[in-house]
Amino acid sequence: MYEIKLKRTYDEVEKEDGYRVLVDRMWPRGIKKEDLDYDAWPKEIAPSTEIRKEFGHEEDKFNDFRKKYLHELSENEAADDFVAEVKKELQNQNVTLLYGAKDRENNQAVVLREWLRHHKLED
Repeated sequence: MYEIKLKRTYDEVEKEDGYRVLVDRMWPRGIKKEDLDYDAWPKEIAPSTEIRKEFGHEEDKFNDFRKKYLHELSENEAADDFVAEVKKELQNQNVTLLYGAKDRENNQAVVLREWLRHHKLED
């Protein structure tokens, strides 16, 4: 069974990454578009600018950010298409969610993977 992986945009590309999806609303700093190996960039699935700025990547604000982002995802019109795309790709390869944040445990990709798993995309 293939899985949903998480990786910083600054990490090395590996064959095991499979389908690489940039999950940031903004382009990651210091990377030219032609230098990032990615397959999709569904900006509409990323957290809104409002909750992203409120969070400010401060660890003590992560739980509040997580709740707000999960709420946004539940009301996001693009969510069903995103789930379908990820589900389709997981049939043949891993899906790697790419993010620019320095914190590997408190970021939107962690929340998005949790949300995707809730939608029964992987065991």
